[in-house]
Amino acid sequence: MTVDLFAGIAVRDLPAARRFYEQLLGEPPEFEPNDTEAVWALAEHRYLYIELLPERAGHAMHTVFVDNFDERLARAAERGLTPTRTETYDNGVRKAIYADPDGNEVSFGGGPAGDPDPEES
Repeated sequence: MTVDLFAGIAVRDLPAARRFYEQLLGEPPEFEPNDTEAVWALAEHRYLYIELLPERAGHAMHTVFVDNFDERLARAAERGLTPTRTETYDNGVRKAIYADPDGNEVSFGGGPAGDPDPEES
């Protein structure tokens, strides 16, 4: 069974939000279906999109678990973004939280520091 995920984020200012997500994700949107939305492909059948919905903006909380956590954070830092905060759980799992201009939170999660890359095993 194929599962498609479209994780939506309401924003107040589409151009400002688009700049932030391009900086966070390192690329322009995959497509823009209309004048009020922009969509990024995170992986096959998995998308993050922003939509101009000022009355709902600022309440999103999404976490994307990645196997290249340190590299992803380093690339975001090279583009001028640092996490709003970071967390490390008792089991060593790490999380870096970024806040967009509206206060929506998009986080990257990763395994404990020093864990081997699962693709190399």
